[in-house]
Amino acid sequence: MEATPRSSSSIVVPLAAGDTADFFDVTRLKAALGKALVAFYPFAGRLDVGQDGRFHIDCNGQGGLFLVAHNSRLTVDDFRDFKPSPELRRLTVPSVDDAARTLCAIQVTFFKCGGVAIGMALHHAAMDVGGGFHFLQTWSAFCRDDERAVVDLPCHDHRTLLSARDPRAVRPGTLSVFCPTLTLSQSSGPLVTECMCLARRLPQDSTTRLVFVANIRRSLTPPLPDRYFGNAVIFLGVASEARDIATGHLASVAGRIVGAIGRMNDELVRSAIDYHEMEKSDGRPAPGCSLPATDLRVISWLGMPLYDVDFCWGKSVAVLRAESNRGGFVHLMDSSQGDGAVCMVICMEAAILDDFKRLLYANNLYSML
Repeated sequence: MEATPRSSSSIVVPLAAGDTADFFDVTRLKAALGKALVAFYPFAGRLDVGQDGRFHIDCNGQGGLFLVAHNSRLTVDDFRDFKPSPELRRLTVPSVDDAARTLCAIQVTFFKCGGVAIGMALHHAAMDVGGGFHFLQTWSAFCRDDERAVVDLPCHDHRTLLSARDPRAVRPGTLSVFCPTLTLSQSSGPLVTECMCLARRLPQDSTTRLVFVANIRRSLTPPLPDRYFGNAVIFLGVASEARDIATGHLASVAGRIVGAIGRMNDELVRSAIDYHEMEKSDGRPAPGCSLPATDLRVISWLGMPLYDVDFCWGKSVAVLRAESNRGGFVHLMDSSQGDGAVCMVICMEAAILDDFKRLLYANNLYSML
């Protein structure tokens, strides 16, 4: 497993004020969190570095960070129009020293209106976004139902289910065709890329890549357990010349993605795992650590149970990324209104983002940017 100290997702879940005396009782929250950390024990460990220089998790049971804060300036309603920013992260998510190597940090912030926000920093060395929301659902279930809670325990069998083969073998053409089924790639993905190419004013002969985070759980034989906890994702990309995309020739881009879907199978996934393992053992950096200015990386949270979490005091009014500070990254999230709309969070220069919004609206793809 390879990661960097700052490789974490920061999530903010604001909730309106309740009318019960025990509304967001801190003792109850901490007790439930302790039970959740028993099941999700990697979060209670620490990120460490082995003799080979690679990061791994030391499951030493030291626990996560839990903080309580009070903010007399903001209300929950302020979060309805909030956008990811360093200020939002500073107000709602714990600041963790890299030297501490903490994998799970949580802050409960009480506002003057009586509402609450739960801010979390969860390290990607331990899980992908699906695992993060599974953890949040489990914590809330223990808080809501205590010993009567019905939870789906996570599967931690990483070494057996996603280990490299011996001997390792990479099927020719694996990386060029590795592409799972993503609704985004067949609909809004090419259009988002076209609008971004135009907004960035890329040279016509430059090569641009649309990069996705691919969930491989259903591509293996047999499939991974539904509650597999870990990183079951791989980055994949489709490349094209800027002139083909900017002039509206998107069918070829979408066609290459759709064509790869039909060839997606266990062998391709296993080859990709072996390939990445060989790159690490050769001492070379894994691909995808940096994002060129010509590229766009799309991370979809669509379909995640963002608004199903209930700690016993009602569901959240919104689910937000606390900060988005990596240029060219796009996060897609379901709207809190449940109307099928998509919220799009992009980190981009202001001038480029303004042009991008104008182009999206002109194509009737309405987003919150």
